[in-house]
Amino acid sequence: MTLAEAAGFVLAGLARLITGAQGHWYGCPPKAEQRIYFANHQSHFDWVLVWAALPRDLRTRTRPIAARDYWTSSPFKAWITREIFNAVYVSRVPAAERAPDEDPLEPLIEALEAGDSLVIFPEGTRSNKGEPQSFKAGLFHLAEKFPGVQLIPVWIDNVQRVMPKGEVVPVPILCTVTFGAPVQVEAGEEKHAFLARAREAVIALKAVAA
Repeated sequence: MTLAEAAGFVLAGLARLITGAQGHWYGCPPKAEQRIYFANHQSHFDWVLVWAALPRDLRTRTRPIAARDYWTSSPFKAWITREIFNAVYVSRVPAAERAPDEDPLEPLIEALEAGDSLVIFPEGTRSNKGEPQSFKAGLFHLAEKFPGVQLIPVWIDNVQRVMPKGEVVPVPILCTVTFGAPVQVEAGEEKHAFLARAREAVIALKAVAA
């Protein structure tokens, strides 16, 4: 076992110890299939919690999305995200400031083409509200481009209290990670209709998790 693998095993255990979280599966089993797990977004701890809630054999091929500017801002954070989580770095540069040929989805597309699964947050930014904000278009475009990849909604509960916005030290709080039934783009379905339906699939899991 490499240092990164050992550190990942320890971090997964610590995440469960701090939060008491285990994955709860409704409508789909924890199966080693290529998937996009899309979840509500409340803190920097979100993707760690989803990753830790997955069985070990799923974690090895599931890559979280990490904001490049935040998670490469120190050598330690860069090592964790690169070597332990094999994160896919994404840019948070506003569309108006991007180069004309820059596609923010390109790193995600490359990961999916390589056969990896992803953990993404379609809101695009963290929210301290009870329900997720409107989903951005990226999930729709990925779903259209990769129709064979399962889209699994995920509800993360209570994590904002573990790692509130602006904090760097997690606080032990009981959390849940609930995985729902797959969704897909229906024939002829428009972008906004799909994104609204995908968001509702995540919100519906809140009641299941309660």
